[in-house]
Amino acid sequence: MHNKTYDAMPNKSLNLNQLYIDGQWIDNTAGESIEVINPATEQIIAHSACGNIEHVNQAVAAAKKAFIIFSNCSSQTRRQVIKKIASKMEVRKDELTRAISQTMGCPEHIASWLQVEGAIYAMGLFADHCQVTETSEQGDKCLILKEAIGVCAFINPWNFPLHQFIGKVGAALAAGCTMVVKPSEQTPWQDFIMAEIISSVLAEYDLPAGIFNLIPGTGQVVGDALSRHKDVDMVSFTGSTQAGIKVAQSAAPTVKRVMQELGGKSPFIITQNAPLKEAIQYGVEDVMLNSGQSCNTLSRMLVPQHLYEKAISLAKSVAQSLIIGTNEDAFLGPISSKTHQQRIFNYIKLGLEEGATLVCGGVEIPDHLTTGYYVQPTIFSNVNNNMRIAREEIFGPVLCMIPYQTIEEAIDIANDTPYGLSSAVFAKDDYEAIAIAKKIRAGQCMINGGEFNYLAPFGGYKQSGNGREFTQLGVDEFLETKAIITTR
Repeated sequence: MHNKTYDAMPNKSLNLNQLYIDGQWIDNTAGESIEVINPATEQIIAHSACGNIEHVNQAVAAAKKAFIIFSNCSSQTRRQVIKKIASKMEVRKDELTRAISQTMGCPEHIASWLQVEGAIYAMGLFADHCQVTETSEQGDKCLILKEAIGVCAFINPWNFPLHQFIGKVGAALAAGCTMVVKPSEQTPWQDFIMAEIISSVLAEYDLPAGIFNLIPGTGQVVGDALSRHKDVDMVSFTGSTQAGIKVAQSAAPTVKRVMQELGGKSPFIITQNAPLKEAIQYGVEDVMLNSGQSCNTLSRMLVPQHLYEKAISLAKSVAQSLIIGTNEDAFLGPISSKTHQQRIFNYIKLGLEEGATLVCGGVEIPDHLTTGYYVQPTIFSNVNNNMRIAREEIFGPVLCMIPYQTIEEAIDIANDTPYGLSSAVFAKDDYEAIAIAKKIRAGQCMINGGEFNYLAPFGGYKQSGNGREFTQLGVDEFLETKAIITTR
């Protein structure tokens, strides 16, 4: 297949107006396309294809046909395929970084390590989990096997588009599954690069091109059609809880497996004997990284009442030190879209209406930024956990600081949420932090400055979703268990 060079040039938009089905780039002849806008410049940089139900049917048919061969190929072949994909991602790392930065707004110097380097590392790790389909467990008069689940549909988000792409695609390849991928409408560019990489590797190993298919389009059409399709055996969705409910409803009539990584309103408990300055900097920077557009961001900071005023002062100092823009000094880039920027502004206004105190930030755009969908690092104090800004996912650089009297009250506040994706504890030592972490109802808990780890499974409790991504547990989501019953 001929490799394109995807690069946005001044006054010239990218051509992403294609679909990739069964090894062929298909021009979008339906007439509809999706504008892809750079949130820093507010300019259209591409038109992406808008797939339809017929495209979905063709892609699923290709994946179903390819599954017969791929699910039976050796684990060693799958291992080599995954490693080669990771190595080719490394070669095109700059392109992947540029694609993400220019479509979702994360400054390039941050997108490189936050959005791309980790994803390349994670892809390589999946090579270590291919053997599971060639092992068996001998039970009493039975043999227990693991087999690939089948054709998978992946509906990806815009905030960490490559990270979530790899979490699904890497695990599926390790298990021997085939797939149809729908990128976010806002951030399709890196998926086109990945389609080139994956297709070239599959051809190199003489594997069916239908193993991987890419159908850009809307969630209402492509996402819904994939979720409903009778020949899709599993759908994995990352996005808002409200959209996840719709995916599950569409998938229910065909009783397919549905894996979801959804929203969060994660708590961060700082104990009275924790190093306060270090803990505050950790918490504020976590919320502001990626301009707060992370499902696992620690958006509720719980602080002992007697340290509350000092904590507010420290948090304000950290937030106001963070630079906004896209240059090498910037910590926060623009928000992904004008619509989402306005949504965040509405929540900031709501916080004021609810009686919270605006410590810093707000709805004003910094004077030096004349274009771009920016939101200042925003902190609210005098927040209680009944306020909507403390209960609903804002998905922006907005921190709610909540005081507590006892550690038991802090744990109660932490768990008083419909979500349960992530959490954090900063204490005097790991022993104390782990004791508190065990009482928090969330899929992850980072203690004393811990950071995201691809060697740890990722996923949530309650309305934050179901299933786990990355590690062997992530691969297990793409496997069926077969019991062969014997006479002895």
